Amino acid sequence: MGGSTRNPGVLQRDDSPSQSPYQRLSQRMLDISGDRGVLKDVIREGAGELVTPDASVLDITLWGMELGLLSMRRGELARFLFKPTYAYGTLGCPPLIPPNTTVLFEIELLDFLDSAESDKFCALSAEQQSQFPLQKVLKVAATEREFGNYLFRQNRFYDAKVRYKRALLLLHRRTAPPEEQHLVETAKLLVFLNLSFTYLKLERPTMALRYGEQALIIDRKNAKALFRCGQACLLMTEYQKARDFLVRAQREQPFNHDINNELKKLASYYRDYMDKEREMCHRMFAPGDNGSTVGEN
Repeated sequence: MGGSTRNPGVLQRDDSPSQSPYQRLSQRMLDISGDRGVLKDVIREGAGELVTPDASVLDITLWGMELGLLSMRRGELARFLFKPTYAYGTLGCPPLIPPNTTVLFEIELLDFLDSAESDKFCALSAEQQSQFPLQKVLKVAATEREFGNYLFRQNRFYDAKVRYKRALLLLHRRTAPPEEQHLVETAKLLVFLNLSFTYLKLERPTMALRYGEQALIIDRKNAKALFRCGQACLLMTEYQKARDFLVRAQREQPFNHDINNELKKLASYYRDYMDKEREMCHRMFAPGDNGSTVGEN
């Protein structure tokens, strides 16, 4: 789920004799918890379905926030009051939030991902999935990829890889008419790029190269794919292949900072490699103490 949350405003201690700030705000707010522990005021209406309980959620730290999000729609901006039970409780969150404090949040819901819909579809057989229109398959594959991106941002690279491969399986299973095949290929390209990057993070450059090359089959001038392949080859110490990929990437994006830095890194690694090779050759063929060279009869 994508969204933005403004820092909480401290309204009152729950044991304060004066409750006027809370009362003034709460009079026009909707009770969504049933006990007036979570109150809501919509600032800007959203659209579409409510957030589902199985949705992917970012940065949910409070019980009240979870309840609040379940009452929201895409694009909605709302103000919430959370009583201590639904917020930071008797301990508070020093030094910003004192104990027993009612807090105010403003939350904007940009988007959310429905994992229930995706999980149900992925559990179907290939034959059952084929009964659905292509747009449904593309939507579920995109959801799986977005879940992978969410996990990747959390540095959960193995879990991200699993989601990306689920997306790829859906796309591989589906045959599309010629006029729609480009939609499938475009979706595959994004997943190949994600998998290549993920395998780099998992320190498996051979797999990173494999998926990068799959991306290049679809788009041979794709700068990201060329860059990932170059990175993978550099990790594998295949310096000439790394240079070929990176130069091609630079040709597509001459001013890309990451590509240019990787080429500098490659040059440095290659110099070190050649220095070690020369030193090894020198040791092998340097004259011995008896005036002969190693390897002579």
